[in-house]
Amino acid sequence: MVMPPSAAWKLLLAITLAAAILLSACAAAPRRAVPGRDLRRLVVSALALYAVGGLASLTHHPVLAGLVYAAGIIVCALAAWLSRGTDSEDPPRGGEDPVDERPPPEPDGLPTLDWNEFERAFRAYSERETAGV
Repeated sequence: MVMPPSAAWKLLLAITLAAAILLSACAAAPRRAVPGRDLRRLVVSALALYAVGGLASLTHHPVLAGLVYAAGIIVCALAAWLSRGTDSEDPPRGGEDPVDERPPPEPDGLPTLDWNEFERAFRAYSERETAGV
């Protein structure tokens, strides 16, 4: 079966866009988080590409509109993939143990609390607050 060129480029474009979207969702996340400012720039540029594609559609340039829309979708997929990077402040993902956490001192997992020390510190704090220090 032979396809006309107008259908072939549309099929190729659809396969490319589906691959870009799947890669952005399934590929390994980047090692570092991308700053939010850069992600916003990517999203704004994708929205600008959508606007240009809409203008091309209105002026009856379907091939140009399709290519510009595709570029916008690929930029959005890139932004989605980059947003998946981890930050040093993010909590550890499932299965990863925190590096600096000590095991709990008691078998039931609850730490012991020195109530006498707590009361002394609380009294010192409340005396300081009432004295206006």
